[in-house]
Amino acid sequence: MKVLVTGANGFIGRALTESLVNAGSFQVLALMRHKTSLPIRVEPLIADLLDDIDWVPLLADVDVIVHLAGRAHVLSEKENDPLLAYRCINVEATRRLAQCAAEAGVKRFIFVSTIKVNGEHTNGRTPFRNNDAAKPVAPYSASKYEAELVLQDIASQSGMELVIIRPSLVYGPGVKGNFATMLAWLARGIPLPLGVINNRRSLLALDNFCDFISLCITHPDVGGHTLLVSDGEDLSTTELLQTLKEGMHSHTWLLPVPAGILEILAKLTGHKAKSDRLLGNLQVDPSDTFKLTGWRPSKPARDALRETAAEYKSRSR
Repeated sequence: MKVLVTGANGFIGRALTESLVNAGSFQVLALMRHKTSLPIRVEPLIADLLDDIDWVPLLADVDVIVHLAGRAHVLSEKENDPLLAYRCINVEATRRLAQCAAEAGVKRFIFVSTIKVNGEHTNGRTPFRNNDAAKPVAPYSASKYEAELVLQDIASQSGMELVIIRPSLVYGPGVKGNFATMLAWLARGIPLPLGVINNRRSLLALDNFCDFISLCITHPDVGGHTLLVSDGEDLSTTELLQTLKEGMHSHTWLLPVPAGILEILAKLTGHKAKSDRLLGNLQVDPSDTFKLTGWRPSKPARDALRETAAEYKSRSR
């Protein structure tokens, strides 16, 4: 079976291509904008999804596409119209690729979306489930949801199977963004006022996510479904930091400052969005996904977190 992985040189893409090659049952075609080192037996395809390319002949013998490429959440946005920037790659480029895939006879299109399509938080409500209505708020999540709708339309007209995956926050060796910022805090030993935070956050280890995507490539029952996935073990911010500390052997103090005081300080200093991510809830109930697929995470969350922290420390020396 031939599988095309877009965004193959990204955080998830690199790990996924290696995982698929190691499985031994896939022929892997890796789409990337710039040539980088790849696992042995991975075929590179150097191209940009924004280029004016006839994708149909390139996809002629591809069975499944795993679409990871896109404009990810930007921490320091510089675009005057962020939604337009997200739409250009996340919606329109995805549309062109999927249309060509359907024309080329690709059997299944796996689209990696984001849990933020369901909403920014689960404060005051139950965890998100597979059939919950979408409520994207930010430009990034809005563009991902628009792409989901475009893909559903193409799939319904062509018969190409569509699988939408909305993962929780994915972490692992090489993680970037806010998670990398937390690791940097711990590596520097800076005292953090996060010692008594009682929120709940769902996470997804990179190894578990690659295993789940591999399952979705061949599973007979996932076509047409939107699947929410996590490690199945929710942690508070304090528990998360404590576990990362263990993996890094960090002596950072987690000071017992009440969440209410931190929320007030965040509002006064203009950091409410950041505090919401540290203090709020964002939970996923993956039970529907587990029941449909029979899949369970193979790596416990705390083990994966310790490995992530240990790798960061070794790389930062």
